[in-house]
Amino acid sequence: MTFLPRTEVLIIGGGIIGTAIARELAKYSSQVTLVEREVDLSFGTTKANSGIVHSGVHDRPGTLKARFCVRGNQLYPLVAAELDVLYKKNGALIVARNQEELADLDRLRKNGLTNGVPEVIQLTKEELLHLEPALSPELAGGLLVPSGGIVVPFDLAYALAENAQANGVRIAVQTEVTEIKDCGVEFLVETDQGRITSEYIINATGLSGAKVAEMIGDEPFKIRPRKGEEYLLDKKYEGLIKRTIFPLPTPVSKGVLVIPTVDGNIMLGPTAQQDVALDDLATSAVGWNRILQEVSTLFPGFKASDLISSFAGLRAVPDGDDFIIAPSKQSHRFINVAGIASPGLTAALGIAEYVVELLKESGLKLQPKRDFNPHRRQIRLRNLGVEERAQIIKEDARYASIICRCELVSEGEIREAIKRGATTVDGIKLRTRAGMGRCQGGFCTPKIIQILSEELQITPGEVSKKGPGSSLLVGQLRQACMGEREGY
Repeated sequence: MTFLPRTEVLIIGGGIIGTAIARELAKYSSQVTLVEREVDLSFGTTKANSGIVHSGVHDRPGTLKARFCVRGNQLYPLVAAELDVLYKKNGALIVARNQEELADLDRLRKNGLTNGVPEVIQLTKEELLHLEPALSPELAGGLLVPSGGIVVPFDLAYALAENAQANGVRIAVQTEVTEIKDCGVEFLVETDQGRITSEYIINATGLSGAKVAEMIGDEPFKIRPRKGEEYLLDKKYEGLIKRTIFPLPTPVSKGVLVIPTVDGNIMLGPTAQQDVALDDLATSAVGWNRILQEVSTLFPGFKASDLISSFAGLRAVPDGDDFIIAPSKQSHRFINVAGIASPGLTAALGIAEYVVELLKESGLKLQPKRDFNPHRRQIRLRNLGVEERAQIIKEDARYASIICRCELVSEGEIREAIKRGATTVDGIKLRTRAGMGRCQGGFCTPKIIQILSEELQITPGEVSKKGPGSSLLVGQLRQACMGEREGY
């Protein structure tokens, strides 16, 4: 049996929660390891997150959701600046479709102020349409919450992980935990890559949270998958809607939203389908028709023909209405961070701080690092000025070769993404946006396959979309590429 390096803290799960905790722990002198079963980080729930930095007006006062949503929102500007993450404090609008809904808006306003949201402003119909002229003139009024924001969820997860690694955290992907034994002083963790011993474990496994907790005999709790379908419009609508537009929430979700993204698209969604299969990531005609119906009452000016992409993700919803963040009753050294549905992306930074405090209370000695470096940088050619681009191209001519024309992603950025950990076409896509434009990879995918083949020293036939079982080249084309393997 292979033994992997011993660690003081083992984080299981490489989504936004696991990577946020890893980065927070990287500030201290301790041995930290993060394992993720997928081929890359953020490939679970995080990959399909809406990217909204919530304000805290929706969450029930006194809950962990309310506490960490507001705290996370406060931390975003600093962390985004430190990690060079695309983030925008664009504000949020919660709108009433008719006069009857105005009373519900006032209840949300009071809820937000109770939670510590710094500013919640009631708007008349005229004030609402002055701020967002493209909204439906049939709307009755709204709430303006200036602290709302938007971010690229997987961009943040990668940035957190890269900064954690730069500060000493070990990260292993394609490493699935299969069994955990509590040996008293430490845990013996079996994975499909070997054994790990760790004094503390953080269960940040999203949809698998209950399953991992059961491995140490923890008291049962349920995590139910809730599917959300999202639909992306072409960048021709950039700037037409500036703030994130919410209807009044439903009993199961915050409703179907109009979401400007930091990259210039407008996103519509999500739906909220309860109790689906764990592998159900399909979009549907039913979902799209519901989106069309709901959004047309908020933002009637868009055309369905400008849809360029759709995707679905599963949220990890607990039985109760709050996050599950606490040491296990079986062992105070095993901390569950489970049921992190909305506003989990926003709350992640606050949750990470709290988990560190729980570890200290559980006996882990943590000394702040004097040499912790909070900064991480990434080159995004499309966001640079002419002089900055020229300087980068002068230093490395590969940045002059544009691979993705829709999103202006260069060969240099793609090769750098591989050095940062991308091993699949989706890994490149999430790190660089190559393939996210109007043609959805129709032009750039063959070139990306070739670059991955060169950098990873594999044949093009071995390049996958998202890991094992997702080869992009099939049939005779794949056979021809595999026949070239001897040349690698």
